This record gives sequence, C-alpha cells and structure tokens, in this order.
Amino acid sequence: MNDFKKVLGNILESTEGAIGVMLMGTDGISVEKVTLPGTGEDNLDIAATEMTSLVRNAQRTGHNVGFGSLRELVVCLQNATFVIRQMSNEYFIVLALDSEGNIGRGRFELRKAELDLSREFAL
Repeated sequence: MNDFKKVLGNILESTEGAIGVMLMGTDGISVEKVTLPGTGEDNLDIAATEMTSLVRNAQRTGHNVGFGSLRELVVCLQNATFVIRQMSNEYFIVLALDSEGNIGRGRFELRKAELDLSREFAL
C-alpha cells in the first residue's frame, strides 16, 4: 500500500461519518482515493472533480485580494459535507462526510495528513 492510500485510509477510519477521501490535482484528476463500500463512489468522484473549480477560484481570489494561499475550504450540502485541504499549489485532499459527519475531527485528520505528506509535496 502506498503512502497516499495509507494516509487517506487513516483519515477515513478516524473520522466519524466519513464516506470517502480523495487526493486530487487542481486539473480535476484523482490521484488516489479511499471510499467506504456502497457510498456512491461514482457520485463522490464527480463531486470531488467539481470541487476543483471551487478550489481554483478560491486560490485565485486569495492571491488577487492579498489574503494569500488557500488553506482549507468547507462546502456543506444538504446530504454531505466536503472538507478540502490544500496540500500544495497543485494538489488537495477532499474529505466527504455524511450529513452527521464530524467536521472538526475531519479537519484535524486532514491537518495531520498534511504534516505526514509534507515531504511528498515539499511544503
């Protein structure tokens, strides 16, 4: 098991209500993912890909107005929440939670993953 898959699996196991975790490129392509069985994996893939445009827009806005780089983005929908953690200018992790998922724990686990993977992303 590669480091990415191991780290993503740890996030999924440690976060109550997590249904999937994906490492994404800002080009919209999934690098690695871990999902719970029966969670609509195809829908998670589509949602994560669509989140890419939100990430790029938030990155651009932060730089344009002088507030700096994107660190984290949370999107709460009726039936799911997506917590996005920027890993580098080109990669981010998307954590998908069900409507009762623990957002605080998810944020904590994503921050830990950022530290665990910092060497791979040269942060």
